[in-house]
Amino acid sequence: MKKLDAVLENKHLIGIAGHVRPDGDCVGSTLAVYNYIRTYYPDADVRLYLEPIPNIFKFLRYSEEIKSEYTDEDIFDLFIALDCGDTGRLGNAAKYFESAKHTYCVDHHVSNQAFAEENYIFPEASSTCELVYELMDAQKVTKEIAECLYTGMVHDTGVFQYSCTSAKTMNIAGILMEKGIDFSKIVDETFYTKTYNQNRVMGQALLDSRLYLNDQCIVSVITQKQMKQFDVLPKHLDGIVNQLRVTKDVKLAVFIYENEDGSFKVSLRVNGNFDAASLAMHFGGGGHVKAAGCTMYGTQEQVVSTLLEEVEKRL
Repeated sequence: MKKLDAVLENKHLIGIAGHVRPDGDCVGSTLAVYNYIRTYYPDADVRLYLEPIPNIFKFLRYSEEIKSEYTDEDIFDLFIALDCGDTGRLGNAAKYFESAKHTYCVDHHVSNQAFAEENYIFPEASSTCELVYELMDAQKVTKEIAECLYTGMVHDTGVFQYSCTSAKTMNIAGILMEKGIDFSKIVDETFYTKTYNQNRVMGQALLDSRLYLNDQCIVSVITQKQMKQFDVLPKHLDGIVNQLRVTKDVKLAVFIYENEDGSFKVSLRVNGNFDAASLAMHFGGGGHVKAAGCTMYGTQEQVVSTLLEEVEKRL
């Protein structure tokens, strides 16, 4: 696998994108690569496409240059997909990827089937940001790039507490800290701090949660009506599934919220050795063994019932 500098050589029009509903690792990895190109390849025309990102990540350098409209008609010399398991997860940016002259993918989802021309996929890695660091010239990692990478690693490791965290993860985090980043502020303000309405909707989700399958599975659902009641958007629901996961003796935590089109976004988190990725892939989604997701259709009751039937087979 070529390092990032080798891939960028002689490329003039470069596109970057991550998955729909971008989280910390997606935002961090895409902005890290964008910053790298803007800093060291000033003659390149580079464009970053993402759906609108959460406000907590807007402190990262060049976040204001993210394109959330997809009206460009150019054919890219190189298109880089980051933290994305397949072209479908690229959303509206998929058309740029599919028409590009050369494609490159960096990812750590176990469900990724190596859909680019060149792929750097390691499911055991803590985060895509960890992999991006490995592909960069370490001497070229600026403070601003380090902020992007550290942010992504913090979010995909749950502040370095999830089982995907390795000695390599901690070593890279330490190197990034030495770049002069305000690491404690990044953790507090992007991972732990919640708005009043976010805390209220989390409280509602916890109150409405139910235990199933001999108390091995906890499920909570937030509807569109409730989201309007608490004045929150899907991006404000981060953290709820992780709070469900820490329930004592629970093997699988399931958080479901209703999309505007009436479908339901399902997030899965695991304690123990249950395979969340396999379950998500069964319903057309994907992810990691201990953290995965999918979209399901039907009524709320049908979605919960269908999901639990499949979970019961696998527990």
